[in-house]
Amino acid sequence: QVQLVESGGGLVQPGGSLRLSCAASGSPFSFYAMAWYRQAPGKQREWVARISSGGSSTNYADSVKGRFGISRDNAKNTVYLQMNSLKPEDTAVYYCNRWPNVFPSGWGQGTRVTVSS
Repeated sequence: QVQLVESGGGLVQPGGSLRLSCAASGSPFSFYAMAWYRQAPGKQREWVARISSGGSSTNYADSVKGRFGISRDNAKNTVYLQMNSLKPEDTAVYYCNRWPNVFPSGWGQGTRVTVSS
């Protein structure tokens, strides 16, 4: 059973930055491609960014390209999301999980990001 614990969210003004972390336990983390997803109020969960198992390849949704950066530290079983130039439309609960198929154990509790002045 994989457990995912996201952290680092908070309230930030438009144009600000946040760095999210996702710590994974209970599985050989380095075997898997990982991704960040988000769910805004009243909307479906959407994919934001993904990273290959070794960290050499990354991809981003068009809505965050050029502003967000995904990285991972396999020694620490942790994946990160650096978010810059934040916009109000980035407001959501952010989750990490395996890509493309989420872990059978499901989702963590997520970390809430609110972008507002």
